[in-house]
Amino acid sequence: MPEAHGRKICIVGLGYVGLPLAIAFGRRGHVYGYDTSEKRISELMRGFDRNGELDGSRIREAQINFTTDPAVISESDFIIAAIPTPVDEGKRPDMRMLEDASRTIGRHLRKGSIVVFESTVYPGATEEICIPLIEKESGLKHIRDFKSGYSPERINPGDREHTVESIVKIVSGCDAGALDTIAAVYGSVIRAGVYRAPSIRVAEAAKIIENVQRDINIALMNELKIILDCMGIDIGEVLKAAGTKWNFIGFHPGLVGGHCIGVDPYYLAYKSEVMGHHPEMILAGRRINDDMPKYVASLIVKDMIRKGIRFGGSKVLVLGATFKPNVKDLRNSKVEDIISELKARGCTVDIHDPVVDDRKEIFGCRNISREELESGKYDYVILAVKHDKLRDAGKRSDFVVL
Repeated sequence: MPEAHGRKICIVGLGYVGLPLAIAFGRRGHVYGYDTSEKRISELMRGFDRNGELDGSRIREAQINFTTDPAVISESDFIIAAIPTPVDEGKRPDMRMLEDASRTIGRHLRKGSIVVFESTVYPGATEEICIPLIEKESGLKHIRDFKSGYSPERINPGDREHTVESIVKIVSGCDAGALDTIAAVYGSVIRAGVYRAPSIRVAEAAKIIENVQRDINIALMNELKIILDCMGIDIGEVLKAAGTKWNFIGFHPGLVGGHCIGVDPYYLAYKSEVMGHHPEMILAGRRINDDMPKYVASLIVKDMIRKGIRFGGSKVLVLGATFKPNVKDLRNSKVEDIISELKARGCTVDIHDPVVDDRKEIFGCRNISREELESGKYDYVILAVKHDKLRDAGKRSDFVVL
């Protein structure tokens, strides 16, 4: 490789986090991009990103060998694992994908390699779960035969300004030598620079509290909205007034979905309870945000009643379905919860989401085209997600979600 660090890089997992990272490194030199999904690899080899985050020219210009063959791990000596970490139905950490990836890395790891994890986990998970699995599968001893690190992802889907290269990268390593190498490798592509955390656990904790802090702040705004609604006060006007003070923090009420903010606090809460402390504020914030779709649905129901719309047989159009504006990601979208409440009352619901125009059905509802939108007749229209492409359509809405 042409870089001063001289490492051969393999990215394991090519989703919202792994692909932008692979492209960043692939613009400077050759990298391997490994994923278990044959469909995903086939699409990327054609220059197509189903997530809609990167265009074909950027994918094709990068020097990436896309593959489903884990043997490329043994051709590399710097492996970055970017694996999703969801929660299960009981809101407990589901680390099966990360554990499987750790085993795969271990089976193909060569002596002298460095393995860096980017997945959001609770403090201690990298060293307590991932490293032992790698040791078991590889037969190698951590630190003596291979080294490790943690560098939390800070990808913001749909954000064209804050890209992977322009966000300061936290890096950490199992020892000083590993940290120096990890900092050099990431520093070769991160224009904003790197921040050296003193330990892997500090880096893990820094990542998870970023999302916990945001979740709690949004929960506060959501609870304030409920209180002010009861008083007949517009929270939007209140926030404008309060925002005239220099140190007022500008958060707003909203639906908290997606794969990060709506999930990560449960990881810290789980570890906290294992350690014997019940995290009251974290879980209270989660309850408020998880219940917000029901509150929004109740506002919609009241508005429909005021307008004399009967629920049984009524046709409702929902504009937007993803978890946030201008992204294609439907995972953990709270729009689904609102739709479920309406369907339970007998409404027929259609969706129009121009960002996810390749899907004919979303959440069990038709995803209608722009032409059908113009010609269709609906009893009630809800702007659920403020996509840029829905600015005009939103003007005809009966209700705008938060």
